[in-house]
Amino acid sequence: MTDPRKKPRKPRADAVRNRDRVLAAAKAVFSRGGAEASLEAVAREAGVGIGTLYRHFSTREALYEAVYRREVDQLVALAAALAAEASPLEALRGWLRANIEFVATKKGMAAALALAAQSSSELAAYSLDQLTRAMAELLRRGVEAGEIRPDIGAEELLRALVGMCYAQERPGWQDSVLRLLDVVVDGLRRH
Repeated sequence: MTDPRKKPRKPRADAVRNRDRVLAAAKAVFSRGGAEASLEAVAREAGVGIGTLYRHFSTREALYEAVYRREVDQLVALAAALAAEASPLEALRGWLRANIEFVATKKGMAAALALAAQSSSELAAYSLDQLTRAMAELLRRGVEAGEIRPDIGAEELLRALVGMCYAQERPGWQDSVLRLLDVVVDGLRRH
């Protein structure tokens, strides 16, 4: 029986490093090989044994979900960093561009990430909530500064961005979406 007064132990530093290495390796391997990429390849790329990978992620789906969450968390952190260092309009533009780059680098990983999101309605809700909140904060700052029109919602803009990214599959699609993004952001300016 465990003592409820005891605090849970922090993971060892090497365990945290191994987990981070596995997540970074999984992102790279899944980006190259899609949902069918082997977990052995992930372990090799991370420089850990397969047992270490399974100690952190008991199933392939658990690893997909962790990669997905990490990517969402990184985008949320980027929104806060951009808000602190750029004008509201340029922070929004930079964050939207980062989302396009995220989609572009994840084309190979799309199937794996889709499996993770579809298998967990909580994960899909978490992702939408976190990304919508990050965008809402960037929009709020822009509206308060008088740089951005107040008549667009964060979820609407996020859905438009995703639509632009996934509506285009031809080589060079990213350049086209970046041009469209500039038109959209210019349209958000308060005149």
